[in-house]
Amino acid sequence: MGLGESVRLALEGLRANKMRSILTMLGIIIGIGAVIGILTVGNGLTGSITGSMSSLGASNIMVSLQDKSDDFMPMMMYTLSEPEDEDLITNEMLDALRERYGQVIAGISLSETAGSGQAKDGRLYANLNVIGVNEDYRDVSSLDLLAGRWIQEKDIDGQRSVCVVSDKLVNNLYGGDMDAALGDELRVVLKEGDILTFRVVGVYEYDASASMSFSMASDKDVTTGLHIPITTAKHLAGAADGYSSLTIQAVPGADSAAVAADVQSFLNRYYKSNRDYSVMAMAMSSMLESMSTIMNTLSIAISVIAGISLLVGGIGVMNIMLVSVTERTREIGTRKALGATNNDIRIQFVVESIIVCLIGGIIGIILGTVMGYIGSTFISEPSYPTPGYIALAVGFSMAIGVFFGYYPANKAAKLDPIEALRYE
Repeated sequence: MGLGESVRLALEGLRANKMRSILTMLGIIIGIGAVIGILTVGNGLTGSITGSMSSLGASNIMVSLQDKSDDFMPMMMYTLSEPEDEDLITNEMLDALRERYGQVIAGISLSETAGSGQAKDGRLYANLNVIGVNEDYRDVSSLDLLAGRWIQEKDIDGQRSVCVVSDKLVNNLYGGDMDAALGDELRVVLKEGDILTFRVVGVYEYDASASMSFSMASDKDVTTGLHIPITTAKHLAGAADGYSSLTIQAVPGADSAAVAADVQSFLNRYYKSNRDYSVMAMAMSSMLESMSTIMNTLSIAISVIAGISLLVGGIGVMNIMLVSVTERTREIGTRKALGATNNDIRIQFVVESIIVCLIGGIIGIILGTVMGYIGSTFISEPSYPTPGYIALAVGFSMAIGVFFGYYPANKAAKLDPIEALRYE
């Protein structure tokens, strides 16, 4: 008996016992669907996070004060306690850094949060975060200026009340008319109740992918940054002159990882005698690689856990195949009496097991693809399973069919034809 005949007999057996076949496939469907769905969502999440980080600049270097007691988690780049004023990175340190490594540093982005609230004009409003910035902030953050100008050195030195707003804010308050926005006095009401007034000098394009968040807010309610001179922001926030974190942009073509190491070594000279803090500098490219590795490892680990259901499904297939062998004992005896060899019987049952798992695997792939697409859509990064995942799922389904189908098939092949014919 050829392979084609074995496949035909297997399909006829499945059609004859539809409900039992579906229940047998259920474990395979759930297992394959779960693995494909998790890997697809993991791909979407990885793409979303790395995309957001990449939008901050592949050549950027994140510099932050690091609590010396937190050396076991250097990638987190945060401190458990609030640094004192004397612990902060000063402008004098940054000037020395520029002088020493000016040939590989394109810019140093500084920022200071001065609160959040709404810009209001009657019943019109726009949600915003007030962020103090320096001149280099725009280039380092890759902001696209649509109209007007950016914050300048004279604004910073004069501690002026000027601002650069997003196109979303212009749409909400000025009906999208940028000319009307430029030069206008903008009234900002902070959550604390303070009312501030800034003159609009520029409009930039809001980029949701660079916000490092998965906000589901509408365009009307989205929160964007209102950028003001950093000296103005520090005055409003009552902040010290130094910085606990900043971003450095390496010049095109420079090895950002090497620049990060040089920056960290240079700035840590100022912290040799500091018992609490040191400086941590990490290139965005290195962070992207580490993040991708972590996310991929996490996805695989969760998939392995979900894959346990495949083992349960395989055991279910083996149990059903054993029942099928028992039910078809007389059929096996008849076929052997007509000349079927042990290998013919073995192949028939193994093929039937493979087909059960293969059909279940295909259904699971379809289900996992749909679930994965829906899940990844919620994180704003719709994703599909890669061909490699699908090929792996199909191969795994067939492997389960062979592994868990061989024992029942071998048992059927070893039946004595006379005893099988006498079986009631």
